[in-house]
Amino acid sequence: MRPNELVWRGYARKNGKKGVRDKLLVVHTVECSSHVAGKIAAAAGARAEAIGFAGCGDNAYAVRVLASLVRHPNVGAVLAVGLGCESIQAKKLAEAAAGEGKGADWLAIQEAGGTLKAIEKGVASARRLLAALDNTPRVEMGLADLIVGGECGGSDFTSGLAGNVVAGRFFDLLVDAGGTAIFEEILEAIGLRDLLAARGADAEVRRRLGAVYDKALAYCRAVRQYSISPGNFAGGLTTIEEKSMGAVIKSGNRPIQGVLKVGVPPPRPGLWLLDTTPDPHWTRYGISNPNDNEGLTALIATGCHLVLFITGRGNVVGNAVAPVVKVTGNSATFAAMGDDMDFNAGTVLSGETSLAEAAAGLARLVAATAGGEPSKSELLGHCEYHIPYKYQDPDPGRSAPGREE
Repeated sequence: MRPNELVWRGYARKNGKKGVRDKLLVVHTVECSSHVAGKIAAAAGARAEAIGFAGCGDNAYAVRVLASLVRHPNVGAVLAVGLGCESIQAKKLAEAAAGEGKGADWLAIQEAGGTLKAIEKGVASARRLLAALDNTPRVEMGLADLIVGGECGGSDFTSGLAGNVVAGRFFDLLVDAGGTAIFEEILEAIGLRDLLAARGADAEVRRRLGAVYDKALAYCRAVRQYSISPGNFAGGLTTIEEKSMGAVIKSGNRPIQGVLKVGVPPPRPGLWLLDTTPDPHWTRYGISNPNDNEGLTALIATGCHLVLFITGRGNVVGNAVAPVVKVTGNSATFAAMGDDMDFNAGTVLSGETSLAEAAAGLARLVAATAGGEPSKSELLGHCEYHIPYKYQDPDPGRSAPGREE
């Protein structure tokens, strides 16, 4: 397989970016407006997705994530729905989208006159925005245009032997083709500080990788939790270091170009680590609640067109903004959960395919998905997301352990 042979037609954005979907995002700015936003999206049709932030209090991290999502290249238009008295203002989000050349509108339920009137007004606006998307120009895309994220969850013994390994080989193909790969879950690199830091592209990147690792370890100690679960043990894993080896191998073998913060897009192609751990000081609302949906949302808010979700024991989630392609290294899981799993990397363990052949097959699936073929989660209507309260400095150069403001 020649990577440059994988081409498809995407969606051209006025800011010069290219998307693999053309969605209307209906964004609620507080939990009080989530019901109305959901009703509007449901009435508007399949291309409309509801997403938002549950909190009422001010949180710069949540604002940055929402602003990044409304600017995402997979989003063609935005309707922001607020109650009217919360910290995050719907009008500001609509203006952020409009500033990128997207169709945008907003409403406040209090000003609209309540639930029914706001839904009526929102549905009319959503339909106008969707009609305009019918004229979105198409553009040729290839692997060099893609930003792909890597997430793993529900890991078992096959994850580090096949699932994550095949994903890592695909990341190598993607980077070599001029594309961009982003992996996260620094909390699942515990025990691998030296190995991770040594992969930095230069001395400054190596320093930052070490600092991000130290912060993650301090966080785990502070909350008295490490990223390993009873389900991992049931799947054949025995230690956090063993799980970490499997988790990190999904990044492949190319040099790490730098550390990204959530909502801050990569400045150039290559392989990047996404730091999702809260920075000191941690938000007064409590510890961050890391979970697979948060990780997927964080990757997509950083610019990923789609995300590979590698799972040995199986998972079912998708995302409201970008396709999620679920990869498993366990052929039994693929057979049992065939309605949810997209790609079986377990053929490597059975000897049916080589690592290179499996990676090439995954590349073809990624290209087909980017070209419009729905992932299993999209077919099933999975559109999960999670945006927590969190403190995180957007400048990775200033995010050293122990920094206080």
